[in-house]
Amino acid sequence: MSEPTIYENNPLHGLKLETLLAELISHYGWEILAEYTRINCFKNNPSMESSIKFFKKTAWAREKIERFYLYDFKNLPKAPDDQFEIPPRERIIPAHHKPREPKVLIAGNAPEPIVNEKYREDKKPYKQRKSVQQENTPPKNPWENSPK
Repeated sequence: MSEPTIYENNPLHGLKLETLLAELISHYGWEILAEYTRINCFKNNPSMESSIKFFKKTAWAREKIERFYLYDFKNLPKAPDDQFEIPPRERIIPAHHKPREPKVLIAGNAPEPIVNEKYREDKKPYKQRKSVQQENTPPKNPWENSPK
């Protein structure tokens, strides 16, 4: 099998970033994209030009929006474990997986992000850590050793 034919079943094959974003924005809108992807370029003063510039510079965000395009907009089955770590543009989509109707996404119903509870317990806010340190040390008097 030659290289060009491997990726032909991938909906991202030959698709420009501008076209991908235009399809997503026309179907879902800025608000739903901001809520479901949790990417701030869709939330804070969104525009097509600024979003394209951001995605071209930021690889993790581009992969995230491409994943959203494949598995939410094109509604393909989730990638197997061996393909999960590969960027979406380089994934090999089996020939029997065909794009389906886009998922219906409703504003306000985005799933909460998964956060590791252990990380949450170990990581305390900066102000909290600072106040705990101050409680353990006795207050120092700068005039304690000065002559009277």
